Amino acid sequence: MARTSSIDADVETGFRGPTVCRTVGISYRQLDYWARTELVTPSVRDADGSGSQRMYSFNDVVQLRVIKKLLDAGVSLPKIRRAVDYLRDELKMPIEDVTLVSDGKTIHACLSANEVVDLLAGGQGVFAIAVGKVYEELQGRVRAFPAAEQGKRAPNDTTEAHSG
Repeated sequence: MARTSSIDADVETGFRGPTVCRTVGISYRQLDYWARTELVTPSVRDADGSGSQRMYSFNDVVQLRVIKKLLDAGVSLPKIRRAVDYLRDELKMPIEDVTLVSDGKTIHACLSANEVVDLLAGGQGVFAIAVGKVYEELQGRVRAFPAAEQGKRAPNDTTEAHSG
């Protein structure tokens, strides 16, 4: 018979606020504010008045930790809120299926190897260039050039062959 660890049991039943705060690295005041303003609401059980406790799912904890990491990277809470809302309402994607990239000013979601969206610009598509792939592709093409097109340079000559 397999034993269920206390962590597995918590994942199934949920996590209380103090545990979430310790795990995520936020204050209870932040957690309470984010729940009241619906940035992240507890999926297992919301508070039912005085004395009741919110219960957060594992996915809620993941979302909260991502929000904390974005705050630590310098992204403002209003921008984070817009990004989370866009992911939830427009893309309808679970946050664990997305890779987020931020420079502290904007937040991009990498939805696949070929699709990146700016979450703060209403899902404006952006593009990425994998420079390593371009390098390899051009290396193969240049090797195929006739010697005349290569300017008859010595094999170790690294000077630029273009005018500019």
